[in-house]
Amino acid sequence: MTQVHVMDHPLIVHKLSLMRDKCTGSKEFREAVSEISSLLCYEASRELPMKEVEIETPVSRSKVSIISGRKIALVAVLRSGMGMVEGALKLIPNAKVGHIGLYRDPKTMQPVEYYCKLPTDVATSEVLLFDTMVATGGTMNAAIQFLRNHGANNIKVLCILASANAVKVITDENPDVQIYCAAVDNDVNESGYIVPGMGDAGNRMYGTK
Repeated sequence: MTQVHVMDHPLIVHKLSLMRDKCTGSKEFREAVSEISSLLCYEASRELPMKEVEIETPVSRSKVSIISGRKIALVAVLRSGMGMVEGALKLIPNAKVGHIGLYRDPKTMQPVEYYCKLPTDVATSEVLLFDTMVATGGTMNAAIQFLRNHGANNIKVLCILASANAVKVITDENPDVQIYCAAVDNDVNESGYIVPGMGDAGNRMYGTK
């Protein structure tokens, strides 16, 4: 099974190009995050189990297929992951939402936890884990481990942009986790930013510095 899915749909490629442009404002950046997230979520949910039920249309009775009740948890890595969850909720409005607060120490580049709040049934849910950018893979691996510590064993990572090294770091440590992203860039600079990337996604999304 393919572990890394790079979504090169023209709509995603176009919206990502807008996000990369330093002239794109916060409003447009947030909108692009939400829109790309919806498209990634659409693809990541392709394998949800279905069941057949009988309904009555305005014309006759008919057998149709619906999602078979699989519980879904949308978990955001704070803070930029929040914008992605908003886009996913448009497709799966009944999903439960969790948050994991992590930041990367600027000196050690290691993830530091400051918050974790997950749905009580995360262990029996299909978990979609969101972070806008995955630069080194360390923070995402830490988030995956937090989920595993709470019993989750069905995890998919959704990000807009990842570095090639981060993808390798995540897949090497988590061979059962699938990654859905809009693009993979080759490099990370000395400050830990993806190159060419799109800058600090959280700051650009919320207009902070």
